[in-house]
Amino acid sequence: MGKRDDINKEQQNQQTARNSEHFEHYYVEEPQTPLKVREVQLKLKNGHIYSFKSPSGVYSFGDVDKATQILVNHHAPVSGKVLDIGCGYGVIGIVLKKENPSIEIFMSDINKRAVEFAKINAKDNNIDADIRQGNLYEPWEGMIFDHIIANPPIVAGKKVWMDLITGAYEHLKLGGTLQLVAYHNKGGERIRNFMKEVFGNAKDIWKEGGIRIYLSRKE
Repeated sequence: MGKRDDINKEQQNQQTARNSEHFEHYYVEEPQTPLKVREVQLKLKNGHIYSFKSPSGVYSFGDVDKATQILVNHHAPVSGKVLDIGCGYGVIGIVLKKENPSIEIFMSDINKRAVEFAKINAKDNNIDADIRQGNLYEPWEGMIFDHIIANPPIVAGKKVWMDLITGAYEHLKLGGTLQLVAYHNKGGERIRNFMKEVFGNAKDIWKEGGIRIYLSRKE
């Protein structure tokens, strides 16, 4: 192996380490990164402004990521019982409840710190929500929802987002919808294809800057 190969291998190892560190930071039950908290704001297209406490060790620390911004602005209508799965520090579920006061909002995440701050942010934004800790649908055994919505943790690996989709079918009532947001060329297309495989249907309901919102309906 030549010097250039050694350099390339070292660069790949460093990138893998960075990716592993990023994954370790938030898709774990108990993040090890020291706690830091930042205040972040989100302005919707209707002018409504939301504030959140964003902790380190939870996805999108210090800023509401673009995919989540697109999802909360352009999701399909929701009603009844709505589950925000993999809720992080609570942006999607909190905004949905605030903008649709008649819904019942349920939120969960594997990350204990995420759940802690989702509860804090729900209280700060004056919403009632059932927020639980656990992996995917473990906290919701036996429950059925009208809608399930998520910015799925693609970096956690194929099995996680596949289990999210298959579990959604089992936890949705007939006519209920699953809405997921992702970068189409960075795993999103595979997600949409698997949604179609599981539900028998999947469509893009919004496209913006490489990001798409996918919707499947249980029929």
